[in-house]
Amino acid sequence: MDNSQDKVNLSALSLFVATPAQTKASHKRTWTQWNDGLTEEQYIKRETLVGEMEHAANSRLITWVLVPRDNPTTLDFVSSCETFRRRGLVVYSRPNGNRNEPQEVTCYGIASVYVRPSERGNGYASHMMRLLHWVLSGRTAEYNLPEFPAEWGAPPPEVESAGKGLFSVLYSDIGEEFYKKSGPALTETGGWEVRDYISTVWEVPPQPSNLETDGSWTWLKQKDLDRLWAMDVEHIKRNIAAMPTSGSSTLVTFLPDQGVGFFQVIRTAFEGLVSMDSWGVEKNDGNIDQPTYATWSVDRLVHPRKLLVTRIMATESTFPGLVEKIQRAARESGIRKVEAWNLPESLTGVAEQLGGTTFERDEHLPTIKWYGKGDTTDIKWVFNERFCWC
Repeated sequence: MDNSQDKVNLSALSLFVATPAQTKASHKRTWTQWNDGLTEEQYIKRETLVGEMEHAANSRLITWVLVPRDNPTTLDFVSSCETFRRRGLVVYSRPNGNRNEPQEVTCYGIASVYVRPSERGNGYASHMMRLLHWVLSGRTAEYNLPEFPAEWGAPPPEVESAGKGLFSVLYSDIGEEFYKKSGPALTETGGWEVRDYISTVWEVPPQPSNLETDGSWTWLKQKDLDRLWAMDVEHIKRNIAAMPTSGSSTLVTFLPDQGVGFFQVIRTAFEGLVSMDSWGVEKNDGNIDQPTYATWSVDRLVHPRKLLVTRIMATESTFPGLVEKIQRAARESGIRKVEAWNLPESLTGVAEQLGGTTFERDEHLPTIKWYGKGDTTDIKWVFNERFCWC
């Protein structure tokens, strides 16, 4: 167990929804660590804009603060984080080896886990994350929470606009052990577990390839993306229902509509820091059952900049043409590298033939916590791509 709990009285602290003043204070603090090259004024402006977008509306975005129980509105909080309530799908296996139909469920993305530098090493971050399970999951018999530890005092208050989540995810840049140990009980188990962290990267050639692609491609502007992601939801539903069984595994995924995928674009294009003509491409070949398309954002903090594929759908035969289009979009914006997360197995071999390098990355590790019945180890996160990063 973390001996840091002996240093401070964690039972005197609890997790609360941040007030507007606390949210603003949180933005000011996190600017020092995640400013993305923005001034403090620009950063707060961007975070405010993000908080007004569709993916954050109706309390889908909540900032949480770890504060003294007897002073929940203090600006002197020690740690904070954000959660995004989202729609997802769950597909359970049947005893006969088949699968049930996809069920739409509530799920969460977690971001901006932050502790003031002067307070680090006291167990605040791990305690905040342990309490977070209790506000994201449900507390009825259908959810898989243990008895709340008496050593932590009373459970954090239930929040009407949170809870009832079947799973939550976060992307770790500090390895896999810290969040894995941050479970809903006293033991150093039961937290978020790492899932596939596979990247495929292409160096963009300075000149177009000799691959001939016909004229049945459409470049997607920002105004076209909502339509594409609405269509993508239906493809995800059909594909997840048709995936082969694997023992007792349960399949889960996020859905990219309702602003989830669009968040990546707005964050990238804020105040013209990245200028691109198109943010996706689709092939108009009339193949409704097996469409071909991709969307992307840009990582402007690495040098040189990198185009990040946020969502991809293709067959082995259409994938080469799609990659050529993605590289063309990158090239025309002066970008020399393209990265995609967790390509389907059917495409990884083709990706290598097209010059891609596939490897396990050591940053942005996708981790997941399951709150339903059964064990997290039985959960398979599918469509684990960049679109749901937060």
